[in-house]
Amino acid sequence: MKKFLAIALIVAVGITMFGCGKKQEAAQEPMTMEALNTINAPAATAPAEQQAATAVVQPVATAQAPTVAEPVAAAAIPLKPSPMDIQTALKNAGYYSGTIDGKIGPMTKKAIEAFQKENGFTVDGKVGPKTWAALGKYLATAAAATLTGQNQ
Repeated sequence: MKKFLAIALIVAVGITMFGCGKKQEAAQEPMTMEALNTINAPAATAPAEQQAATAVVQPVATAQAPTVAEPVAAAAIPLKPSPMDIQTALKNAGYYSGTIDGKIGPMTKKAIEAFQKENGFTVDGKVGPKTWAALGKYLATAAAATLTGQNQ
């Protein structure tokens, strides 16, 4: 019985001193959406390992907000668009005239198909990564126009 108590005491002291490691994770500063987008963004000159290390090492405070003269960065375009993002981008591109309600209905599907047809994509009515890469620019254009309008 004494051996069992001694072992239990040693285990309890060890857990108290060293913990399970989850406390260390909680102490880290949370990442912003901008920093998360830069981790997955493709790098033209750096390998993926360097890119991930660079994204973590750079402090968030050094990120510069776009100015009026600069175009909006690609990080402003979400990696996975919401239905409202899709409808907004289609409307800005001139393919959608309905209300932006966040529902992919028949009008939105027709607008997606028309965009895909005119831009040389497979016409399937779905916004995949290739379609969104081209369509998402129109979402960023609207954000840039909003920023420009606020700064004048």
